[in-house]
Amino acid sequence: MNAKIIIFALSLLSFFAQASNEKAYQPTEADYSEGEKWVWKYKGVTPSNEIRAQGTDTKQIVSENGALSMLTAKGSTLLKVLTKPNNRKTSRYYWPLYVGKTWVFEEHWESEDGTKGSTIQNAKVVSFKDEKVEAGTYKAYTIGYTGKITNSRGYSADTQDIHLYAPTLKTFIKLTQRQKGYLYVEELIEYTN
Repeated sequence: MNAKIIIFALSLLSFFAQASNEKAYQPTEADYSEGEKWVWKYKGVTPSNEIRAQGTDTKQIVSENGALSMLTAKGSTLLKVLTKPNNRKTSRYYWPLYVGKTWVFEEHWESEDGTKGSTIQNAKVVSFKDEKVEAGTYKAYTIGYTGKITNSRGYSADTQDIHLYAPTLKTFIKLTQRQKGYLYVEELIEYTN
C-alpha cells in the first residue's frame, strides 16, 4: 500500500476516534452570560401545504435583582432553576451526549384545553459535526428521535424528530419534526453573545 494512503487512512481514523470521544455535558449557570440571545424562526405545514404555525421565538439572558434569568415570551425563569442538574434517563437530552448514545425520551403533558398526552421516542446520537443554519456554522450533535405521540382525545401518530444540538450555544440550532405528514421546522437565525 502507498505510504500516502496509509497516512491518510490513519489521519481519518484518528479524526473519527477523537470525534467519537467528544462529550457534551448539561450547561451550568456559569456557562451563560448577560445579553446572550437566541432567535429561531419556525414553520409548521400540513400535507396540503396549509401553514399551521409560523413566526419567531426569542430567548435572552437578562439580569434581574443580581441574578441571571432566561427571558422568553412566557416570562423569565432563573438560570439556577433551568440549569438544575437533570439526570433523568427519559429526558429530551440525557447527559452527557456523545455519538452512539441511546435512550428513551418520555414526556407526559397537558395542553391549555385540558387534553392530556404522551410522547415516547427512542433517541440516538448519530453524529457530531459542523452544521450550517441561518445563524452560522456550529459543531452540533445530530440526535434522531422515533416513536409515537398519543392523547386523551384518541389521537395517535408515529413521530420522527431530528435535533441539532450545539454545545457551544447550549441549545438546539435546528429541529425537524414529522407526524402524520405534518412538518415542523425550527432553525436558529440569530445568536449574539
